[in-house]
Amino acid sequence: MARLNVLLLILVIACALGVVTSQHKARKLFLELQKEKGRAQQMDVEWGQLQLEQGTLAMPARVEKLASRQLRMFIPQPDQIKYIHLGAAMVKQP
Repeated sequence: MARLNVLLLILVIACALGVVTSQHKARKLFLELQKEKGRAQQMDVEWGQLQLEQGTLAMPARVEKLASRQLRMFIPQPDQIKYIHLGAAMVKQP
């Protein structure tokens, strides 16, 4: 009977250690999950800011202003525009 009690005591201790270990792992994983959710939210905010910045930088008025100032590009006058007509051989027939 004493051996059975010792064996049961060892099993109970082993089960208790298993429960404690699994709870500790679960808490660590939960904390890691919360941290990753925070990082994901921070990245979403940063993505929104980058989209706003891209929209601002790509505005047609800004692009035209930079092209005229830095690259000295201007819209050509109507008499400077040349039209090229494609020959019949190059036009695709439907």
